Amino acid sequence: MKAPISWLKDMVSIEISAEELAHKMTMAGLEAEKIERIGAEWEADKVLVGEVLNVTQHPDADRLVLAEVHKPIT
Repeated sequence: MKAPISWLKDMVSIEISAEELAHKMTMAGLEAEKIERIGAEWEADKVLVGEVLNVTQHPDADRLVLAEVHKPIT
């Protein structure tokens, strides 16, 4: 089962690295097979965050919608 560390931090205080936590869990009988760092390889200048202001049906297509997005100036 995959479980984000953030879920565990909601329940208990974790102040050690992911590697050390995985080792301690394995030593306690809860095998940590691997650690995945999602997003670590993403290029920060290619990831954009915006707020969706409005979504409307596309006038010429049944399966498409148009989204109005506010992208903050960086």
